[in-house]
Order: sequence, then structure tokens, then C-alpha cells
Amino acid sequence: MGRSAAFFDLDKTVIAKSSALAFGRPFFRDGLISRRDVVQAAYSQLMFRLGGADDQTMARTRDYLARLCAGWQVDQVRQIVAETLHELIKPYVYAEAAALIEEHQLAGREVVLVSASGEEMVRPIGAQLGVTDVIATRMAVEDGRYTGEVEFYAAGAHKVTAVRELAAARGYDLADCYAYSDSISDLPLLGCVGLPTAVNPDRGLRRAAAEHGWPILEFRHPVPLGRRLRERPAVPVAAAAVGVGVGVALGLAWYGRHRRARAPHWARPSQVR
Repeated sequence: MGRSAAFFDLDKTVIAKSSALAFGRPFFRDGLISRRDVVQAAYSQLMFRLGGADDQTMARTRDYLARLCAGWQVDQVRQIVAETLHELIKPYVYAEAAALIEEHQLAGREVVLVSASGEEMVRPIGAQLGVTDVIATRMAVEDGRYTGEVEFYAAGAHKVTAVRELAAARGYDLADCYAYSDSISDLPLLGCVGLPTAVNPDRGLRRAAAEHGWPILEFRHPVPLGRRLRERPAVPVAAAAVGVGVGVALGLAWYGRHRRARAPHWARPSQVR
């Protein structure tokens, strides 16, 4: 038997929101995105939620994001993420996901976060979870700024390509590997491992999971990592076995939605429904 790993999608699987959604506010505050960007992103989120994301939609989103990020200073993005991670991400980590990640690690499996969001966002989030391996979108950089080109877009089938390359390099037996996701857009990712699980699945993935006989998990308890619910039993792995990226486009819509609601203190973190 070869080595084994567990691949976790990030948004709505490990955390209860888009990993980039949380950073939409400070990005707007620091002038990285405009009101026009907010309107377009709100529409993108609506279309994504209503119909999912096919290859053409993801390609359009990729190109839009590349143009959006062109000229941004990489250090500025990293600083925004570092300064707001504790406030905007930690409270939304699912306790069940944190426990499951820990159980995989204790079982000797390597854990990999696989997200369409930018690596500058995903890697620090992974560090908070004790995860060092990530597969995420990478933007081309020149002289400390994003050029507007995408080096690797970690969405759809591209995730599978990266997972297979990593498996070949490390000797993972994909038939003995796990994968977790909430989205029908990750159907290729779930299908490339022997032990896939749908987590908080959208309508399309719930239907696909039922057709394939894949297990479905519901995570409902986001808590700060420092206050994990130790008294709650971890989800048994044996039982579990029976998205700068797409996340940015979805994340920017936060501002538009809350601005339309005219909340008096828009800078406060949104509440998980």
C-alpha cells in the first residue's frame, strides 16, 4: 500500500465562508477594488450560486481576476491577509473540519488544502490549521507586483492535475486517499480519489454523491481554532470514508450585498447563517 493523503477544499468545507470573501472589506478599504468591481462580483456570485460554474464560466472568472489584480503589490496583499486573518478567518473554521484534519494527521496521512483562491490567502490559512501543503491559484509576479497573468488556476480539472502531480512526486496511492468538498465544481477532484466525501454539498454535488454512493457530512459548528470543541468527538475517518482565484470574485460580493442592506457598521464581520 502506498502513502496516503487527505485533500480538503477550503471554502464552505473547512471554513464557513469564502476564504477571499473575508478579505473583500480590507481590499476595498485599501483601494484594491472599486465599486464597479463590487457590482460585477455580486453578479458573478449570483450566477455561481444559481447555476454553478462550468468551464467557460471559470475561464471568464479567471480572466477577470487576472485583470483585476494586475498592478497590485504582492506585499500589500500579504500584509492585509496577515493583519486580518485572526479576525476574519479564525471564527469561521468548522470545528468538525479541524477535528477531521487532526485525525488524518494523527493517522499518518498528509493533509493538503486545495483551493481556487490565491496562494497568498490559502497558505496562511493552512498554517493556522497546521497544514503546510496547499494547492492554490498562483498569479505571475514581476518587480513585486501581479502582472495580470495567471500561472496556475486551481479550479475544476486543474485541481486534479495538481493532485495527480503531487501524488506522483510523493508516492501517494490515490485509491487510498481522501477528498472533501462542498461544490459540484469539485466533482473531478472527488472522483480522482478512492475515498471521496461531500461536505455541506450544494444541490448538484448532493445529487452526484447520492448517485455514486459517496458519504455526506454536514459541518455546522464554526469556532475559533483556539477554542476547538474538545469535548465533541472527532468525526471518525472510517465513517467519513463510507474557488486571488474564484474565491476573490465571490468574496467581493460581500461588500455589495451588505452595502445594499445598508448595515450601519459594515466593517463588522458578517454572521454565518
